[in-house]
Amino acid sequence: MKKLLLVAALVLPSMAAHADEGMYTFNNAPAKAIGEKYGFSPDKAWLDHVQLSSVRLARGCSGSFVSKDGLVLTNHHCMRGCVEQLSTAQENLMAKGFTAKDPAAERKCPDVEVNQLVEITSVTDRITKATDGKTGKDFADALRGVQAAIQKECSTGADIRCDVVSLYQGGQYDLYKYRRYQDARLVFAPELGVAKFGGDPDNFNFPRYGLDMALLRVYGADGKPIKVDHHLSWAKASAAENDLVFTSGNPGGTDRQLTLAQLSFRRDYVLPRLVAQFSERRGILVAFSRRGPEQQRVAEEKLLRIENTLKVYKGRLDALAGALYAQKQTAEADFRAKVDADPKLKSVAGDAWDGIAKAVQAERALHDRRYMLDLGNGFDSDLFTLARQLVRAADERAKPNEQRLKEYTDAAFPQIEQRLVSSFPIAKDLEVETLGWSLATMRAWLSPDDATVKEALGKDDTFDLAKRLVTGTKLNDVQVRKTLLAGGKAAIEASKDPMILFAKQVDAASRAVRATYEADVDAPEKKFGAALAQARFALEGSAVPPDATFSPRLSYGKVAGWTEPSGKQVPYFTLTSAVFERATGNVPFRLPQSWLDAKPALDGTVHMDFVTTNDIVGGNSGSPIINQKGELVGLAFDGNAHSIGGSYGYDGALNRCIGVDVMAMKQALAKVYKADALVRELTGNDTRAEAR
Repeated sequence: MKKLLLVAALVLPSMAAHADEGMYTFNNAPAKAIGEKYGFSPDKAWLDHVQLSSVRLARGCSGSFVSKDGLVLTNHHCMRGCVEQLSTAQENLMAKGFTAKDPAAERKCPDVEVNQLVEITSVTDRITKATDGKTGKDFADALRGVQAAIQKECSTGADIRCDVVSLYQGGQYDLYKYRRYQDARLVFAPELGVAKFGGDPDNFNFPRYGLDMALLRVYGADGKPIKVDHHLSWAKASAAENDLVFTSGNPGGTDRQLTLAQLSFRRDYVLPRLVAQFSERRGILVAFSRRGPEQQRVAEEKLLRIENTLKVYKGRLDALAGALYAQKQTAEADFRAKVDADPKLKSVAGDAWDGIAKAVQAERALHDRRYMLDLGNGFDSDLFTLARQLVRAADERAKPNEQRLKEYTDAAFPQIEQRLVSSFPIAKDLEVETLGWSLATMRAWLSPDDATVKEALGKDDTFDLAKRLVTGTKLNDVQVRKTLLAGGKAAIEASKDPMILFAKQVDAASRAVRATYEADVDAPEKKFGAALAQARFALEGSAVPPDATFSPRLSYGKVAGWTEPSGKQVPYFTLTSAVFERATGNVPFRLPQSWLDAKPALDGTVHMDFVTTNDIVGGNSGSPIINQKGELVGLAFDGNAHSIGGSYGYDGALNRCIGVDVMAMKQALAKVYKADALVRELTGNDTRAEAR
């Protein structure tokens, strides 16, 4: 994936005029620039409609309301967790798909939270005043405290979620107020065989032929589907080449504004270790899957996630190992020269690069320990995660809101609580494999002589310890979890559950490395990052978008194929007929029987998937692709191989967003799945000839 990427627009904003780069906040959308390039400027009413029609799925994806009765469209791969949780050995919904014939048949997803952004407010001044003059632990404590206070003041009820969002590396803070919905029910999910047709070989590639879509419905506290004032109408035709299109979603994170010190640490240390570790994780899951059909079923969703993440890390490593890094060097040198040449800017940001470099040194010293203990990668087990959440909830919920870990504040805790009190299956044999392997990996990374490793593992074989913990715990029983959660500190202290005891045993060390990271890495990076942001604002203004933060963003672009460096022309769309031509009858190119049966009725000229120049990254999965009329023309589900480096920069000639075409979705619902009621709900009373 050797390629030339443009220098990040934040450093060289003049380049943005030549490419559709940027993931813009809704309160700072570049309407004028869009109008100058495409002849259409979205006004406030258009932006408000798109914002309110869009949603965030709290486990890392995006979506959109597509009917007045709370129907949400997102990707199948965003709902695989729900589909897997609703499946059994007797009814494998991943393999057979699911279509609710009526509302009574819609099935509640155990832990899906849907957020709708309703308001953005600046809180930069308040946070700056609270943290001014502070460093290290004092800065981290002050920042955590003021953020928690702001969020609690905003969160006026269980149906409201408020997040303080850090933008421009700490240079700006906005308060995002969401409507929170925690009753989401599965309405439609196609078979995995067509949702991820082409499997891992086609992932991050194009041409593509997947129907990566799913539908869920949001219910209110009264147990009835909610009514929404804003939803996206489905277009009556596919988008044409060069049409202006928008994506509205929640890109998970980009690092385009990082310094060279931060980028080189990721290139030289973090990413190589992640590639190696995720390769091992993939091997563990593949071996487990080969034990039998049931093992394959319970590991499938996790394996697909691991394979996708592994490709992402490999792509990011390739990007930083290529021409992009040299361009970043040039850009940073130019920026530093401008700061040094201006006495006022130098007084603000002159020492920022050295300050961040020092923080990176501290991060290097902490990385492995933080990755294994605090981030939990040494404990690859759903049961352990539940135990840790119960242990920490008991400790944190007894503290003042401003002193808690951020995920246990009043504003954030309902998301954890929802999972703790929801019933879902846990495959204990898989848990033994992943926990045993991850404990062994933790020992290898931290050394057998590490005090925490010695205390946690003792003299046990890691797989023997994992088996004892997994088979002995009762946390797979939701009633047990509810009792422990309700009982608070006293219940946790009295518990003899082995997984609870194990989570308590490693908690102090995990908390310690987190506190050190917040004081020695996160605090200075935010402090010095804010100084760099001030310098950038002074030099360039605030028209350039901030890095992505898994908060709602708007991107714009056009429907367009591309030319590979080899000279190969890649068209902008694929046809339904080509799905059958590509099918081999073997995984991952095996079509479900429903598609083979429906083939005579399908219009092969209908566009299946298509590509656009929209700037997206992970987290944008499930983003609606919208035309200038505000109609849905597609559903983003992937990027091409060139887009993987989009974490660090954007190349308008090569980076592409891949989406399912609206006409393919209509045709599949009508002709393959005979979901006439859904077609009517999505398109109005007219089922349209092209969807019959």
